Amino acid sequence: MNLAFWRKKDGQPKKKKSAVREWLDAAIFAVIAATLIRTFIFEAYTIPTPSMEKTLLVNDFLFVSKVSYGPRVPMTPLAVPFTHHTLPLTKYSKAYSEAIQWKYRRIPGFGDIRRNDVVVFNFPEGDTVALERQDESYYDLVRRNGRERVWNEYHVISRPVDKRENYIKRCVGIAGDTLAVVNGVVVVNGQPESQPPHSERLYQVQTTNGDHLNPVRLEEMGIDGQYEIMEHGKYSYNLTPSESTTIGAFPVVSNNIHPYVSPMVDGVWPQDTANFKFTVDNFGPIYIPKKGASVRLDSSNVELYRRIIEVYEDNTLENRSGQWVINGTPTDLYTFKMNYYWMMGDNRHKSLDSRYWGFVPEDHVVGKAWLIWMSYGKGGIRWSRLFRTIK
Repeated sequence: MNLAFWRKKDGQPKKKKSAVREWLDAAIFAVIAATLIRTFIFEAYTIPTPSMEKTLLVNDFLFVSKVSYGPRVPMTPLAVPFTHHTLPLTKYSKAYSEAIQWKYRRIPGFGDIRRNDVVVFNFPEGDTVALERQDESYYDLVRRNGRERVWNEYHVISRPVDKRENYIKRCVGIAGDTLAVVNGVVVVNGQPESQPPHSERLYQVQTTNGDHLNPVRLEEMGIDGQYEIMEHGKYSYNLTPSESTTIGAFPVVSNNIHPYVSPMVDGVWPQDTANFKFTVDNFGPIYIPKKGASVRLDSSNVELYRRIIEVYEDNTLENRSGQWVINGTPTDLYTFKMNYYWMMGDNRHKSLDSRYWGFVPEDHVVGKAWLIWMSYGKGGIRWSRLFRTIK
């Protein structure tokens, strides 16, 4: 006889979960926990290009802190976990849905972006992408090839802010700064920058015998032996400040070495050569917009701020018979809604950065590059770089 017939069914011991059910529950918990950590605390990132050498090297694996500046609340919340914009094993399939789009919001963090921070952000010109040429700016493709040809030859799509390609650069100018580049040196608010010790730029090297330097010897010293011929007896090498000092002491060089100042204008922002004669090494001065600050628009400066007004801050801007009209209202005064930043690569002559596409809006900021947790190159793991904080 069952003497416990009076007990309620819900008082009975729960049935033990099967091994499959326990594994499934654990997997779901792990995915949710990892997604929350990736979204709100830190995220892994890999260096794909040499634009930050030698501060960061290709195949450095980083942790990017989301809490340093405050984690950005997802703007495109419907997405496949652990993906960015494209599904794995596919070329063009989206890993997200734009059915729900949230406004930009950021949870308070430990501080604000400071000059010389190494920052990960969404590519500002990545709102439109030619899928077969994703490593290039769509707008640069259009300038070089024409819009009709680009749209006929490639699949062109748009991407929301948080699903644009991730870039990593050094913040050399913050909101409210006045910035210029003078003979390759960044000048902020009238003060020349302290050049990052591991940054690279091109140096012109003149040898006494007219020959280039021995590349094998340079490689043995840890210096990139690649060079370009400028003219007979003059070569350009991509060097750090300390490497330039070392080479300058070679008898065959005899101190005939100095930073190369590039006259290159092609592609330099804001692509308005009538009003701006900017080059990659002589640029500005320009004002970096700060939230709440205002600027008076005229034909000499409107191209600096047009994309901010029309794209990043979603207004209409037109000129009617010499009068600027914003959102249908005649006015030449515009007040900025967000903070903006100026980002440049440490590899100054081999970096596509703000000199080519302008300001970085605050809603594009992902986080602060924090720690190198793995690094490998031609010789295998670079042990000396492991667990190095990023400065």
